[in-house]
Amino acid sequence: MKSITIYIVEDEPLIAITIETALLKQGFTICGDADTVEDAKNDIEKYNPDLVLLDINLEGDKDGIDLALHLDKKNIPYLYLTSQTDPETIARVKETSPLGYIVKPFTETSLRSNIELAWHSYLQNNSDFIMVRSEGSLLKIKQQDILYLKAFDNYCYLFTSEKKHLIPFTLKHVSEKLTPKIFVKTHRSYIVNLNKISSLQTDSVMVGNIKIPLSNSNKEIIKQRVSL
Repeated sequence: MKSITIYIVEDEPLIAITIETALLKQGFTICGDADTVEDAKNDIEKYNPDLVLLDINLEGDKDGIDLALHLDKKNIPYLYLTSQTDPETIARVKETSPLGYIVKPFTETSLRSNIELAWHSYLQNNSDFIMVRSEGSLLKIKQQDILYLKAFDNYCYLFTSEKKHLIPFTLKHVSEKLTPKIFVKTHRSYIVNLNKISSLQTDSVMVGNIKIPLSNSNKEIIKQRVSL
């Protein structure tokens, strides 16, 4: 499976290091960690992880459940990782929407399997959508509503019929989130929704009234995959 980028929120340094070491060994990518809610919020906004591993008991006035409520509003998936299983905590957890609940102590194998199963379930339930960050907000966009994407330096534009979104990631990075059977590269700077192509020309494809460049290296695969 594609490497998942994970952010760790844990107030015990030794446990945080243990988790990071175990996940790196299993092929996951770690983009950062924090032991307070505010530090985690800032980092998660900056690094845009696929998944957050979230301890409940944290430094400061706010705990992991407070952070979970914030993540729910931002549509950022997370897993609880905690030793707290008392009725009061469980009652508060029920007010949030985690992908799962991993109880400490855990083994390296159980940590990996819980993450992989939770992530697989998440992808199955969200396969029709893509999560992208634009203008400071995390947006959930239906893939079928995307017309095409265009590279713009280290950013890219995502076009729907209603709006153009500037995404603070490269075209390659965003393309990894798309369903390959629906989207295809027509040019080094463009990726197009196959279902939105209305006509195929010598050096371009038409998406509505928009002319998208078509390079020679991509021409044959486009011809094979487009049904007009």
